[in-house]
Amino acid sequence: MTPDPTFEPGPIARSAAVSVALLAPVARFSLRARAADLPALSHALGLDLPRKIGDRAGAGTTEVLCLGPDDWHILAAEADAAGLAAAAAAIRDATPHSLTDISDREVTVAIEGPGAAELLTLGCPRDIDRIQPGRGCRTIMDGVTVLLRRDAADRFRLDMWRSFAPHVIALLRAGCAELAADS
Repeated sequence: MTPDPTFEPGPIARSAAVSVALLAPVARFSLRARAADLPALSHALGLDLPRKIGDRAGAGTTEVLCLGPDDWHILAAEADAAGLAAAAAAIRDATPHSLTDISDREVTVAIEGPGAAELLTLGCPRDIDRIQPGRGCRTIMDGVTVLLRRDAADRFRLDMWRSFAPHVIALLRAGCAELAADS
């Protein structure tokens, strides 16, 4: 079965050990800023921006992942996107930064179940067990750059560019079938 090019949220693959589902769209932003400007940006956005790479923070419907010393990935409810953009724009003159709406660029799949980490090892060179729940990272999935968030011991979210999603989704489907055959 080929991936759905319309990217309708819902189940993608399921076995006794793991389920994979495409999540509903969310607002997404790329934030670039200097460390000295984080307090003002945190205040404007309504949450403390994490400073350590891999750390995540959240408030309400907004979640932030620190990807680098001056790089954050922000997720929020679509209804909150305009408010976040306006809050950042209101302080841009005093607090130089770049907040770019990348909502249409990416899709997210959820990977859950006792076999979730094992499924990810089929295409990700990272040691999945070393990623603690509540943390995240930029990594590779079968040659595709992705953002991986570990929400719990057996629950992950994988953000990928829409153009690469058919490839990654096909890999996850195949891996899910392999795990089902092994059990």
